[in-house]
Amino acid sequence: MPSSKLYKKGPLCQLFKIDYPIIQGGMVWVSGGKLAAAVSNAGGLGIIGAGSMKPDLLAHHLDKAQGLTNRPLAVNIPLLYSQVEEQIKVALDKGIKIFFTSAGTPKKYTPFLKEKGCVVVHVTSTPELAAKSEAAGVDAVVAEGFEAGGHNGRAELATLPLIPQVVDMVKIPVIAAGGIGDGRGIAAAFALGASGVQMGTRFLATQESSAHPKFKELVIHSRPEDTRLLLKKLVPVRLLKNAFYQQAMQLEEQGADVETLQKLLGKGRAKLGMLEGDLEEGELEVGQISGLVRDLPTVEVLMQRLVKEYDQATRSFE
Repeated sequence: MPSSKLYKKGPLCQLFKIDYPIIQGGMVWVSGGKLAAAVSNAGGLGIIGAGSMKPDLLAHHLDKAQGLTNRPLAVNIPLLYSQVEEQIKVALDKGIKIFFTSAGTPKKYTPFLKEKGCVVVHVTSTPELAAKSEAAGVDAVVAEGFEAGGHNGRAELATLPLIPQVVDMVKIPVIAAGGIGDGRGIAAAFALGASGVQMGTRFLATQESSAHPKFKELVIHSRPEDTRLLLKKLVPVRLLKNAFYQQAMQLEEQGADVETLQKLLGKGRAKLGMLEGDLEEGELEVGQISGLVRDLPTVEVLMQRLVKEYDQATRSFE
């Protein structure tokens, strides 16, 4: 839809060589090669979420994605895991030139990746972290409000106040994330000064995402109040309410220590829920915008809709 006002809008399209400044979030167990390729083919930037992948699995999904598209692709590398360097090496060996880093300091790997000729974006939750990321040499930042699904910043800053403060703090492009699920949200992000958006939950609920069908169905039938930020003593994470959520909430209300919460979380909770479809005992990471998501389109249909909705929303600005 080249006639759209969103087509080639802002510096991110040039930075990433994409048609629309719409980035798909790098989600654990949900954003594999098929989803990333579909988003890139539709004109956005597809991201493979490496947080749930060992290096060999990441290589598999990169091969899959590159077999489905010749458009730019990115990899999200959460820096809190033990195999970060191996993941980076795999991505570089596969020719990836766009890296989104998160959950750690941008100082550690940004210089190395820049030396390799890569574009680096860091996910931030405060204006101060955005400024530190810019000082570390990143090309852009994702400013993610605590409406977002999955792991969140401890400051609990919402997207609406966060974006303009980050925009005022840095000179590099700002990507708005958290609570954005349609073209109206994209228009709002631009009105706040962002150069583009990153969307997770909305792309989770598509035909191409690797989320379990039961999880997708639960998302599209969720209510606006069905998520909450929990596990703040570990790493704050936004979850859909289920049996696991109830256990975690009760322990937090009782003042449970980190060790007790870690024991409850154990290993594989997110995989159990999001990939394998255990909707009671699994960890179901999803954003507040799930209350707006009501269907499971293909990525191509969704992207066309987002662009159309953005054009309709911005007519009211004229």
